[in-house]
Amino acid sequence: MRVLLADDQALVRSGFQMILSVEDDIEVVGTASTGQEAVDLARSLAPDIILMDVQMPVMDGISATREVVAQHLSRVVILTTFDRDDYLFDGLAAGASGFLLKNTDPERLVDAIRVVAGGHALLAPDVTTRVIRRMTAAEPAQQASTPPVAAEASRPRLPHGVELTSRETEVLQLVAEGLSNHEIAQQLFVGEATVKTHVSNVLAKLGVRDRVQAVVWAHRAGLALPAHD
Repeated sequence: MRVLLADDQALVRSGFQMILSVEDDIEVVGTASTGQEAVDLARSLAPDIILMDVQMPVMDGISATREVVAQHLSRVVILTTFDRDDYLFDGLAAGASGFLLKNTDPERLVDAIRVVAGGHALLAPDVTTRVIRRMTAAEPAQQASTPPVAAEASRPRLPHGVELTSRETEVLQLVAEGLSNHEIAQQLFVGEATVKTHVSNVLAKLGVRDRVQAVVWAHRAGLALPAHD
Protein backbone atom coordinates (compact mmCIF):
# COMPACT_ATOMS: atom_id res chain seq x y z
CA MET A 1 0.00 0.00 0.00
CA ARG A 2 1.43 3.31 -1.12
CA VAL A 3 0.92 6.09 1.45
CA LEU A 4 1.38 9.85 1.17
CA LEU A 5 1.81 11.85 4.39
CA ALA A 6 0.43 15.41 4.44
CA ASP A 7 1.20 17.49 7.53
CA ASP A 8 2.73 20.93 7.98
CA GLN A 9 4.92 19.76 10.89
CA ALA A 10 8.12 18.00 9.88
CA LEU A 11 8.37 16.21 13.22
CA VAL A 12 4.89 14.72 12.80
CA ARG A 13 5.67 13.56 9.27
CA SER A 14 8.87 11.92 10.48
CA GLY A 15 7.05 10.21 13.33
CA PHE A 16 4.36 8.74 11.09
CA GLN A 17 6.97 7.70 8.54
CA MET A 18 8.90 5.88 11.27
CA ILE A 19 5.77 4.05 12.44
CA LEU A 20 4.84 2.94 8.94
CA SER A 21 8.36 2.05 7.77
CA VAL A 22 8.40 -1.16 9.83
CA GLU A 23 5.31 -2.53 8.08
CA ASP A 24 6.13 -4.87 5.19
CA ASP A 25 2.96 -4.08 3.26
CA ILE A 26 3.12 -0.26 3.57
CA GLU A 27 5.40 2.13 1.69
CA VAL A 28 5.55 5.88 2.31
CA VAL A 29 5.99 7.27 -1.20
CA GLY A 30 6.05 10.96 -0.35
CA THR A 31 5.40 13.74 2.14
CA ALA A 32 3.63 17.08 1.77
CA SER A 33 3.61 20.14 4.00
CA THR A 34 0.59 21.90 2.46
CA GLY A 35 -2.76 20.82 1.12
CA GLN A 36 -1.88 22.00 -2.38
CA GLU A 37 1.34 20.00 -2.31
CA ALA A 38 -0.66 16.95 -1.23
CA VAL A 39 -2.95 17.32 -4.24
CA ASP A 40 -0.02 17.81 -6.62
CA LEU A 41 1.87 14.81 -5.23
CA ALA A 42 -1.28 12.69 -5.38
CA ARG A 43 -1.41 13.35 -9.12
CA SER A 44 2.24 12.44 -9.70
CA LEU A 45 2.73 9.61 -7.17
CA ALA A 46 -0.71 7.90 -7.30
CA PRO A 47 -0.77 6.83 -3.63
CA ASP A 48 -3.41 4.40 -2.37
CA ILE A 49 -3.92 6.36 0.85
CA ILE A 50 -3.23 9.91 1.98
CA LEU A 51 -2.93 10.64 5.69
CA MET A 52 -4.21 14.21 5.68
CA ASP A 53 -3.81 16.84 8.38
CA VAL A 54 -6.51 19.53 8.55
CA GLN A 55 -4.73 22.76 9.46
CA MET A 56 -2.13 23.37 6.73
CA PRO A 57 -1.02 26.49 4.85
CA VAL A 58 -1.87 27.35 1.21
CA MET A 59 -4.74 24.84 1.19
CA ASP A 60 -6.28 23.21 4.25
CA GLY A 61 -6.73 19.46 4.51
CA ILE A 62 -10.51 19.53 4.02
CA SER A 63 -10.20 21.39 0.71
CA ALA A 64 -7.34 19.15 -0.35
CA THR A 65 -9.42 16.07 0.48
CA ARG A 66 -12.29 17.41 -1.61
CA GLU A 67 -10.00 17.87 -4.63
CA VAL A 68 -8.28 14.51 -4.21
CA VAL A 69 -11.57 12.62 -3.96
CA ALA A 70 -13.25 14.55 -6.76
CA GLN A 71 -10.36 13.69 -9.09
CA HIS A 72 -10.24 10.06 -7.88
CA LEU A 73 -6.56 10.45 -6.99
CA SER A 74 -6.55 8.52 -3.72
CA ARG A 75 -8.52 7.56 -0.63
CA VAL A 76 -8.03 9.89 2.34
CA VAL A 77 -7.79 9.39 6.09
CA ILE A 78 -8.11 12.64 8.04
CA LEU A 79 -5.61 12.66 10.91
CA THR A 80 -5.83 15.69 13.18
CA THR A 81 -4.95 16.91 16.66
CA PHE A 82 -8.27 18.72 17.03
CA ASP A 83 -11.34 16.71 18.07
CA ARG A 84 -13.88 19.03 16.46
CA ASP A 85 -17.23 18.13 14.95
CA ASP A 86 -16.84 20.62 12.11
CA TYR A 87 -13.59 18.96 11.03
CA LEU A 88 -15.21 15.54 11.30
CA PHE A 89 -18.35 16.21 9.29
CA ASP A 90 -16.67 18.55 6.79
CA GLY A 91 -14.02 15.87 6.21
CA LEU A 92 -16.59 13.13 5.69
CA ALA A 93 -18.63 15.43 3.43
CA ALA A 94 -15.45 16.07 1.41
CA GLY A 95 -15.16 12.32 0.85
CA ALA A 96 -12.67 11.17 3.48
CA SER A 97 -12.80 7.43 4.17
CA GLY A 98 -11.51 7.69 7.73
CA PHE A 99 -11.07 10.11 10.60
CA LEU A 100 -8.57 9.56 13.41
CA LEU A 101 -6.95 11.71 16.06
CA LYS A 102 -3.16 12.02 16.19
CA ASN A 103 -3.10 10.51 19.66
CA THR A 104 -4.39 7.22 18.27
CA ASP A 105 -2.37 4.07 18.89
CA PRO A 106 0.13 3.12 16.15
CA GLU A 107 -1.68 -0.22 15.75
CA ARG A 108 -4.99 1.54 15.06
CA LEU A 109 -3.31 3.85 12.55
CA VAL A 110 -1.82 0.91 10.65
CA ASP A 111 -5.12 -0.96 10.80
CA ALA A 112 -6.96 2.11 9.49
CA ILE A 113 -4.66 2.28 6.47
CA ARG A 114 -5.27 -1.39 5.68
CA VAL A 115 -9.02 -1.12 6.14
CA VAL A 116 -9.37 2.00 4.00
CA ALA A 117 -7.03 0.61 1.33
CA GLY A 118 -9.38 -2.38 1.19
CA GLY A 119 -12.21 -0.10 0.15
CA HIS A 120 -13.89 0.39 3.52
CA ALA A 121 -14.27 3.29 5.94
CA LEU A 122 -12.93 3.46 9.47
CA LEU A 123 -13.61 5.92 12.26
CA ALA A 124 -12.38 6.16 15.83
CA PRO A 125 -14.95 4.77 18.33
CA ASP A 126 -15.93 8.16 19.75
CA VAL A 127 -16.16 9.54 16.22
CA THR A 128 -18.48 6.69 15.22
CA THR A 129 -20.78 7.62 18.09
CA ARG A 130 -20.99 11.22 16.94
CA VAL A 131 -21.67 10.22 13.35
CA ILE A 132 -24.52 8.00 14.50
CA ARG A 133 -25.90 10.79 16.69
CA ARG A 134 -25.84 13.24 13.77
CA MET A 135 -27.25 10.83 11.19
CA THR A 136 -30.07 9.64 13.45
CA ALA A 137 -30.77 13.00 15.11
CA ALA A 138 -34.11 13.38 13.37
CA GLU A 139 -35.29 9.87 14.17
CA PRO A 140 -36.45 10.26 17.83
CA ALA A 141 -39.03 12.90 16.92
CA GLN A 142 -40.22 10.82 14.01
CA GLN A 143 -40.48 7.69 16.15
CA ALA A 144 -42.38 9.56 18.86
CA SER A 145 -45.18 10.34 16.42
CA THR A 146 -45.12 6.90 14.79
CA PRO A 147 -47.28 4.04 16.12
CA PRO A 148 -45.21 1.15 17.58
CA VAL A 149 -46.21 -1.24 14.80
CA ALA A 150 -45.25 1.25 12.11
CA ALA A 151 -41.99 2.07 13.90
CA GLU A 152 -41.12 -1.62 14.04
CA ALA A 153 -41.95 -2.01 10.36
CA SER A 154 -39.66 0.91 9.51
CA ARG A 155 -36.58 -0.84 10.92
CA PRO A 156 -34.14 -1.87 8.20
CA ARG A 157 -34.47 -5.49 7.14
CA LEU A 158 -32.24 -7.92 5.33
CA PRO A 159 -33.35 -8.99 1.85
CA HIS A 160 -35.73 -11.95 1.82
CA GLY A 161 -33.88 -15.21 2.32
CA VAL A 162 -30.71 -13.50 3.61
CA GLU A 163 -29.65 -13.95 7.23
CA LEU A 164 -26.65 -13.01 9.31
CA THR A 165 -25.00 -15.86 11.15
CA SER A 166 -24.59 -15.52 14.92
CA ARG A 167 -20.89 -14.75 14.42
CA GLU A 168 -21.64 -12.13 11.74
CA THR A 169 -24.16 -10.50 14.07
CA GLU A 170 -21.56 -10.45 16.82
CA VAL A 171 -19.00 -8.88 14.49
CA LEU A 172 -21.53 -6.28 13.34
CA GLN A 173 -22.25 -5.33 16.95
CA LEU A 174 -18.54 -4.83 17.62
CA VAL A 175 -18.15 -2.81 14.41
CA ALA A 176 -21.03 -0.66 15.67
CA GLU A 177 -19.02 -0.01 18.83
CA GLY A 178 -16.24 1.42 16.66
CA LEU A 179 -13.78 -1.44 17.10
CA SER A 180 -11.16 -2.07 14.42
CA ASN A 181 -10.60 -5.49 12.83
CA HIS A 182 -7.58 -5.99 15.05
CA GLU A 183 -9.55 -5.22 18.21
CA ILE A 184 -12.45 -7.45 17.15
CA ALA A 185 -10.02 -10.29 16.48
CA GLN A 186 -8.56 -9.92 19.97
CA GLN A 187 -11.98 -9.83 21.61
CA LEU A 188 -13.30 -12.87 19.73
CA PHE A 189 -10.01 -14.79 19.89
CA VAL A 190 -9.87 -15.30 16.12
CA GLY A 191 -7.47 -14.26 13.38
CA GLU A 192 -7.69 -10.81 11.83
CA ALA A 193 -8.17 -12.38 8.39
CA THR A 194 -11.23 -14.18 9.74
CA VAL A 195 -12.67 -10.89 11.00
CA LYS A 196 -12.08 -9.25 7.61
CA THR A 197 -13.99 -12.08 5.95
CA HIS A 198 -16.91 -11.67 8.37
CA VAL A 199 -16.98 -7.89 7.87
CA SER A 200 -16.97 -8.29 4.08
CA ASN A 201 -19.81 -10.81 4.30
CA VAL A 202 -21.81 -8.48 6.56
CA LEU A 203 -21.38 -5.51 4.21
CA ALA A 204 -22.43 -7.64 1.24
CA LYS A 205 -25.51 -9.04 3.03
CA LEU A 206 -26.59 -5.63 4.28
CA GLY A 207 -26.03 -4.11 0.87
CA VAL A 208 -24.00 -1.22 2.32
CA ARG A 209 -20.85 0.44 1.01
CA ASP A 210 -18.67 0.65 4.11
CA ARG A 211 -18.38 0.32 7.88
CA VAL A 212 -20.00 3.67 8.60
CA GLN A 213 -23.16 2.63 6.77
CA ALA A 214 -23.05 -0.74 8.55
CA VAL A 215 -22.90 1.04 11.91
CA VAL A 216 -25.91 3.18 11.02
CA TRP A 217 -27.78 0.07 9.86
CA ALA A 218 -27.00 -1.73 13.13
CA HIS A 219 -28.22 1.18 15.25
CA ARG A 220 -31.43 1.60 13.27
CA ALA A 221 -32.08 -2.14 13.40
CA GLY A 222 -31.59 -2.19 17.16
CA LEU A 223 -28.58 -4.51 16.95
CA ALA A 224 -26.04 -2.13 18.46
CA LEU A 225 -24.80 -3.06 21.91
CA PRO A 226 -25.67 -0.70 24.79
CA ALA A 227 -23.14 2.09 25.20
CA HIS A 228 -20.67 1.71 28.07
CA ASP A 229 -17.74 3.60 29.53
